[in-house]
Amino acid sequence: MQSQVNMNFENEYKKSFIYEFLKRMIDIIGAILGLIILSPLFLLTAIAIKLDSEGPVFFVQERCGKNGKVFKMYKFRSMYVDAEERLKELLDKNEMSGPVFKIKNDPRVTRVGRFIRKTSIDELPQLINVLRGDMSLVGPRPPIVREVKQYNAYQMQRLLVKPGLTCYWQVYGRNKINNFDDWVELDLKYIRERNLWIDLKLIFKTFFVLFGDEKAC
Repeated sequence: MQSQVNMNFENEYKKSFIYEFLKRMIDIIGAILGLIILSPLFLLTAIAIKLDSEGPVFFVQERCGKNGKVFKMYKFRSMYVDAEERLKELLDKNEMSGPVFKIKNDPRVTRVGRFIRKTSIDELPQLINVLRGDMSLVGPRPPIVREVKQYNAYQMQRLLVKPGLTCYWQVYGRNKINNFDDWVELDLKYIRERNLWIDLKLIFKTFFVLFGDEKAC
């Protein structure tokens, strides 16, 4: 699925080859180190998920990447296996305006799921996506395909770069923003301003916001 984007904005955000090369090197090194260091946590999480509820350890979902390219994103399963089917029952409780779904105390979340979402452990398998090149350590969060189909041309601009594990929204706006347009503004701010210092700062700050906040996507 290829997305239409604002070409004027695209010209504005383009970065140097050196930046893109170094960013990719940081992604590869960071993903490899993360997967090695966190492997015991992966094992413990997998065991907890299997003991808590029926279903697979991992949840695989199609998401939109750079320029709307669809890829399979990996997460630890934090919901019951019928979560997608039950979504229709909850749409009227959506707390976020715009083409994105978010509610507190989602009844589809398992007991273990509540903990791994709160601590962002559920997102760690996306290090595999970073290593494969589908994602970066830093970038806008990867949207669900059905949500992107509802984007307008302005919102499509958040697909101009690779999606990431963390971003401005993750650090500064999570659980404080209920308007999708405000979320998009944070993503476009990152796309315009991004550099290695901002990337490293966002990675560092992410560690201080992982605990105590509920996941949103």
